[in-house]
Formats: sequence, C-alpha cells, structure tokens
Amino acid sequence: MKKKKKGFFYQAWRYKALIFMALPGMIWFIFFFYIPVLTNVVAFKNFHYSPNGFLDSLITSPWVGFDNFKFLFASSDAWLITRNTILYNVVFLAFNLFFAISFAIVMSELRNKKTVKVYHTLTLLPYFLSWAVIDYFVYAFLSPSKGIVNSWITDGGGTAINWFADPRWWPFIFVFLNVWKGLGYNSIIYYASVMGIDPTYYEAAMVDGANKWQQIKNVTIPQIIPMMTVLLILNIGGIFRADFGLFYIIPRNSGALYQVTSVLDTYIYNGLTTTGDIGMTAAAALYQSVVGATLLLIANFVVRRIEPDSALF
Repeated sequence: MKKKKKGFFYQAWRYKALIFMALPGMIWFIFFFYIPVLTNVVAFKNFHYSPNGFLDSLITSPWVGFDNFKFLFASSDAWLITRNTILYNVVFLAFNLFFAISFAIVMSELRNKKTVKVYHTLTLLPYFLSWAVIDYFVYAFLSPSKGIVNSWITDGGGTAINWFADPRWWPFIFVFLNVWKGLGYNSIIYYASVMGIDPTYYEAAMVDGANKWQQIKNVTIPQIIPMMTVLLILNIGGIFRADFGLFYIIPRNSGALYQVTSVLDTYIYNGLTTTGDIGMTAAAALYQSVVGATLLLIANFVVRRIEPDSALF
C-alpha cells in the first residue's frame, strides 16, 4: 500500500520553528515591498489628492497611460540623468570591485589576527555613518572660505577653489567617497571567500616555485571568481539606482553642479518637491526599477550561458 501523503498543515507544523524564524522577514516583504508594488499604477495616472484618502485618490485619478513616461523622456534632463546614473555606477562597480578584492587579499596575508580585526573595524566604520554626518567632514575640507584644502592651497601661494560651484572636481570626489565608505563592507565577503580557500592549493603552488603574486593570480583570483560573479550580477541589477545621499547631501544640492550631480534619484526627489507631480516621479521610479530588473536578468542569462555554476538562477 502507498503511504498517504501528509497534508500542508502537517508539514507546516513539522517545520514550525523555521516558519516562525522566517515570519518577520515575510511580513516585512509583504507590507513594505509587495503591497507598495501595486501602487506603481500611479505612474499611469494623473494623480490628484482626494480628501477621502490615498486609496480614493488612486481610484478616482484619471488614467493617462504612458503620458507620464512621455513627459519624462521628452524632458531635456532625461539623457543627462540617465547618463550620469549609468556612468557613475559603472565606475563605482569597477573601483569597488578592485579595492575590495585587493583589501581582502592584503588582509588575508596578515598573520596577526588582532591587527586584521583593527583594520577591518576602521574600514567598516564609515559604512555606518550617514551621508549627513559625512557632509560635515567634507564641508570642513572643501569650504570655500575656511576649508582645510583651500587653506593648504592658499598657504602654498595658489588661488582658493570654490568647490561647490566648480563641477570639474566632483566626479573624482564622488568616486573617492563611495570607495572610502563602502571599502570595509564590500571586502567582508571577499575576505571570507579568500580565507575559505583550501591551503593545499597554496602549498602546491609554492612547491612549483610560485611567488606571492603568482599565487594570487593563479590560485586566489580563480577561486573567488564565482563569488565575484554573483555579486556583480546583483550590483548590475542596481545600476539604475544612485545613492541619493551621496549625490544630494554631499554637494548640498548646488545648482552650479547639476550637470555632474543630477541622477535618477535626485531627479525624482527634486521633481516631487518642486512640481508635486507624483505621476511623473512614479513613472521615473518605475522606469528605474524595470530597467534594473531587465539588466539583472540579462546579466544572469549571459553568465548562465558561459558558466552555469556562477549564475544566480
């Protein structure tokens, strides 16, 4: 006789401990992700507030189709914000990958574990600082009147630079701040991957006469490529999302810097605060999410075709 299959409730009761552990995360996703996703319909409506609340506003607002998207792409800023968002994120990906892996490898070579903990702690601290706090430090260095950098320049006989009115320097400042803030956090996973490599590989390489650089090139890097690939795919999915605090708070929303500080996130915020056009800003945010998800799927497809074991799904 075939054994009778156990029902759903039996299986749920059997794994109740795991279900209760996952329950907070499930509730968070339902209320703060899946339910808000339904409100993306605002991007296709001429949204107007109703005194009867948001739900009534959503229902009674007239349907305009893709007019909000047409307005977004017809704007003179559409190319600028898209270009800035993509280029900054590509540069951030490249620099963060290089410095995170380099730092992880250097830390793995240190034999004093207390020193490693100190270095990791020091590099991880900036990650937990908000951009509002970092802004005070940046302004202390770049203040046009009494900034530390301008003091060094004028003491050497040079002319002070008005940093918040000169856009030439800000791409370099953004790259430096992004790498500095995320170095410790980004290197943790790579450090764990490097430390998890079987020591016998290095022993075999040393027997073959490989020096330290050759060991890194032929043993360390190939062993962490799967982890690099997975993280790269995830980061590509966010390539249309910019760090709002970095691009809005640090340059203090200076109008003179808009050519180099305008990205999709700041554009959405400025559009919402200045025009109050919720439909247009919702269209920009939806465009951002759809393109990001599409890029993630494409990147995962390419990786799966080349190296199936390194793909996400």
